[in-house]
Amino acid sequence: MKTKNMVSPELFRVIDANLNRLKEGIRVVEDIMRYRDNNKELSSKLKQLRHLARVEETLELLKQRDSINDVLRPSTKSELNRTDIKNILTANFKRAEESSRVLEELYKLSNAAYSENFKHIRYELYSLEKEILLNEK
Repeated sequence: MKTKNMVSPELFRVIDANLNRLKEGIRVVEDIMRYRDNNKELSSKLKQLRHLARVEETLELLKQRDSINDVLRPSTKSELNRTDIKNILTANFKRAEESSRVLEELYKLSNAAYSENFKHIRYELYSLEKEILLNEK
C-alpha cells in the first residue's frame, strides 16, 4: 500500500496563499451578486462554495505565512486596470479556479478528500462562471 507524503512547511505557504486567493475571488463575485444584483440564489451558492474552501491545519498555514516578503507582492499593471464589472467578475472567477486547481494538486500528496473537495469547488466555479458571465449585461 502506498502511503501519502505529508505536506512540507514550504508547501503550507503555497496552500495558505491559494486558500486565501480562492476565498477572496469567490467573495468578490458573491458580493456583486448579493449587493448589486440582489441575487439570493447565486450569492448563496457562492457563499456555500466559499465555506467549503477550508482545511483543518489553519495554525500550520498561519505559521508559514510571509506576505511581507512575497516576491510578487506589488501589483502588476494589468491588476490595476479593470474596464467594467464583467472584467472584475472574470478576473475573480479565474483567480478562484486557478487557486482551487493548485490546492487540488498539492493535496494529492497528502489528503485525497481535500483534493477532491477543491476539485468539486473548481467545477462548481466553472458552472457558475458560465451562468453569471453569459447573463452579465
